Amino acid sequence: MPVGNVAIVGAGIAGLTAALSFARKGISSTVIEQAPELTEVGAGLQVSPNASRILAELGVLASLEAIWMEPDIIELRSGTSLRRLAAVPSGRSARQRWGAPYGLLHRSSLQQALLSAAQDQPLCRLVLGKRLDVADRRAIADIAGTEPDLVVGADGVRSVIRSLVPGAPQARFSGNVAWRITVPDAQTPDFIGRKNVTAFLGSSSHLVCYPLREAGCINLVAIVSKADPEADGRGRTLKHAFSRWHPAIQRLLSDVTAPTFWPLYEAGPGNWQDGAKTVLIGDAAHAMMPFAAQGAAMAIEDAFELAGRVARIPLGAALADFETRRRQRAEQVRRRGAFNKFAYHARGPVRLARDLVLGLRPPQALAADLDWLYGYRAED
Repeated sequence: MPVGNVAIVGAGIAGLTAALSFARKGISSTVIEQAPELTEVGAGLQVSPNASRILAELGVLASLEAIWMEPDIIELRSGTSLRRLAAVPSGRSARQRWGAPYGLLHRSSLQQALLSAAQDQPLCRLVLGKRLDVADRRAIADIAGTEPDLVVGADGVRSVIRSLVPGAPQARFSGNVAWRITVPDAQTPDFIGRKNVTAFLGSSSHLVCYPLREAGCINLVAIVSKADPEADGRGRTLKHAFSRWHPAIQRLLSDVTAPTFWPLYEAGPGNWQDGAKTVLIGDAAHAMMPFAAQGAAMAIEDAFELAGRVARIPLGAALADFETRRRQRAEQVRRRGAFNKFAYHARGPVRLARDLVLGLRPPQALAADLDWLYGYRAED
């Protein structure tokens, strides 16, 4: 029996992308969101070519290109000396190599672009201010106005819809914490590139910096491993974890007021679908650490590929096929993130070896290492 209507729980990037992807296949959806309005959330976001390619298919990319910045390079630098260790060409090179752009923007800008496209799409319906404290199919049907053929859990790492999937993943603390910070352009120190993504690397911690053109600021994300969420939430580690870094970075972080603190949770192993009429996507299925900057991209890929499968094969088979293929992809990205964490947070002799190896590799060789990630073409 073909799928005619879908209930999507969560109006974040995963949920709105799913609604647009289903509409593209002629399938109507109701997006159920607990928030009474979709306001600014999060901070910066990197949209890599594997995701921007899908946004182009959904008719959203042009509006983003008008406001975002495409970085010239993605670079790694030492947190103690500020010396450049490696760089991957981006900007025009990203478009040429991977066939789609690499863009930087505020998370809310992407959400609003997706929302605007969904509101213009007759097959998409958005219901705000409906909180589901417990996953209940009857309650979902009442909100949607009909019994949905499929329920999509796009409700994040602490998903409620997981309870409808036997053996679903559970959220667990990763051992990492993050502080998200924005610094106005006028206050940005010279050592931070205004047109680059820069990751400063240090022992058990790293700092990612990149511009948000539409917000007129620089986005900073400081990540510390082997962390204590309670103690670090009081600001202890943000001050101390970078105490041996370059003085310029110490000064930058000491001037920060009220950074946004985030203990980082991830999804453990488990099932993503029930074989019948419920499926998890994005962080609800496979929340992972941001060491590969692929959280939003994986959600976008999930949504697009799920709609493609549901539209062309029977639902039970579509869900099983979706989970099999997407699990392989997510695990590959997760492994890359684990490798990046090992390299970014290296210390002692491992750090010295890392710096030597990176210094010997030309930019195009480093770019080639990312072909499998950024050159990925989601199945339609």
